[in-house]
Amino acid sequence: MSAFRSAFMKEFAARGHLHQCTSEDGLDALMAKEQVAGYIGFDCTAPSLHIGNLTQIMRLRVLQRGGHKPIVVVGGGTTKVGDPSGKDETRQLLTDAQIETNKERHKEIYRRFLKFGDGPTDAIMVDNAEWLDKLQYVPFLRDVGRHFTINRMITMDSVKLRLDREQPLTFLEFNYMIMQSYDFVELFRRYKCRLQMGGSDQWGNIVSGIDLARRTDNVELFGLTSPLITTSSGAKMGKTAAGAVWLSADMLSAYDYWQYWRNVEDADVGRFLRVFTDMPLAEIARLEALQGSELNDAKKTLANEATALCHGRAEADRAAETSRQTFEGNGTSANLPTVEIPRAELASGIGVLAAFTRAGLTSSNGDARRQIAGGGLRVNDDAVADEKLMLTEQQLRDGAIKLSLGKKKHILLRPA
Repeated sequence: MSAFRSAFMKEFAARGHLHQCTSEDGLDALMAKEQVAGYIGFDCTAPSLHIGNLTQIMRLRVLQRGGHKPIVVVGGGTTKVGDPSGKDETRQLLTDAQIETNKERHKEIYRRFLKFGDGPTDAIMVDNAEWLDKLQYVPFLRDVGRHFTINRMITMDSVKLRLDREQPLTFLEFNYMIMQSYDFVELFRRYKCRLQMGGSDQWGNIVSGIDLARRTDNVELFGLTSPLITTSSGAKMGKTAAGAVWLSADMLSAYDYWQYWRNVEDADVGRFLRVFTDMPLAEIARLEALQGSELNDAKKTLANEATALCHGRAEADRAAETSRQTFEGNGTSANLPTVEIPRAELASGIGVLAAFTRAGLTSSNGDARRQIAGGGLRVNDDAVADEKLMLTEQQLRDGAIKLSLGKKKHILLRPA
């Protein structure tokens, strides 16, 4: 590893973000000499961002902390095409209204992690629809498309993967690389942006943008990628049995977000503390060296700090206290996630299979049966042995029924 001079490159590497760079020495020298604007693009494909996106947001946060200017590019334009990178099939196309709704929701999340404003290191947020939607097809082909060869494009991983697996790749998606490359050029022209960052799967697209800028504007731009994060057991980061780990509280509660970090694998604690928190590296080194039951303290610190960044310190403290009461106090906390059912329905009785499925703890009645057979379901901390059990008002404790899947997933069922 190079002996970096710039504060940004030193921290970026020390926190495990560095995978590839088009010119480590050149970028480091530039960042040690002057303030650099750098960007990452985020398409608006879902109502919320997830912790896979968070890895990139945290890299922009390191950029800002290093005295440089982050640019968040919301892909109002590129979302209409869909990035084929890492996908075996075509993404579902969204309507303009869906893209706009998703974009506005995403903006709230970026503001939690980055400081926006008019200052020299304040982040800015731009939408690539501002320029992509205005392009004329024939002039774009003539001025930009002529710099791309089919020979090279089909060697890119995003294209090669589909072709190797004999999966269809639409002409629409085939254009994505050109559009992302043009984004980089446009950002240089508008904001003097010299750096694009992204996951390692974006290397081909980033390099194509750098090459395009050299051809069209005779300027040297830089690309910096980070490793795609998986858990130590090889699972994709941010995926659970229940789905993605979302950053919006209405799609995943702050408590469940806290629990995700609390329950990471032992071998991931230090790495995730470096990537997903701002904690000093020396303190992280101390925490990841803990052994046995003491490592749980490091996991709680990870959960507290990661949740505080995403949902605020008050929500993190509330989630930690809820967990303490539930697991250490062996009780039921009013702060647990809640599902409401009509009181009349509870009065007549609701089957235990239906109750767990409605609460989202099991995916179906069949799944609930399998969990009961394995001893995985509990009602008010008592194991469920009878799949025909009916839940009624008699099981209410402090106005709710506590449903548990294993030791870590709990929901309060409350009459409405």
